[in-house]
Amino acid sequence: MPSDPPPPGTPSRHRDPGMPLERFAERVLVVCPRCGGQALCAPRPGLPELKYYTELLFRPRRMTCAHCGAVAEREAGTRGAGLVGVALGGTEDPFFRRPLWLQTRCAGRVLWAYNEEHVDELAAYAGARLRERGTGFGSPTRSMIPRLPGWMKASGNRADVLAGLETLRALVRRCAPADRSDAAHERGDRPRAKPGVYFRGGPY
Repeated sequence: MPSDPPPPGTPSRHRDPGMPLERFAERVLVVCPRCGGQALCAPRPGLPELKYYTELLFRPRRMTCAHCGAVAEREAGTRGAGLVGVALGGTEDPFFRRPLWLQTRCAGRVLWAYNEEHVDELAAYAGARLRERGTGFGSPTRSMIPRLPGWMKASGNRADVLAGLETLRALVRRCAPADRSDAAHERGDRPRAKPGVYFRGGPY
């Protein structure tokens, strides 16, 4: 029996560019702790240009809410002479421990993303009929795509995942507390991976 045709505009092929999750961690949309609207967590303005995406795990952060004006600051912790980075993953912002703004229920799970660029890459992968591994610019072992959960990769969930990603894309443009997804709340599912330490000369 032939498979259903892909939705209009869906790419038929995706070659993994090897991008790590860190690539999407510069701008993270979160739930504001004061009003419950959309807030932005980003590196503090005025910092030197990035040399490595992994530096985003250690940089000073500022969370700002355009809806109510709330502002919060965060500095990385220290261990000896090094800075302690965060561990990415899960439905909480790794910096301020706020629920991600971009969350929705999907295929009996919760689908999440950090920002619209993250949504775009997930949609390119989920919508592709042919999925290829690529060498990319980074280590294949750090690539985001192979680390996606099995339910997101299952062909039977393709339509649900693409619909969920469109819901997330719409949420990017909504910032009022009333626009908050019913999935965007604390779960305590932050990763337990040991965070890295950044020394002068690079992260380890």
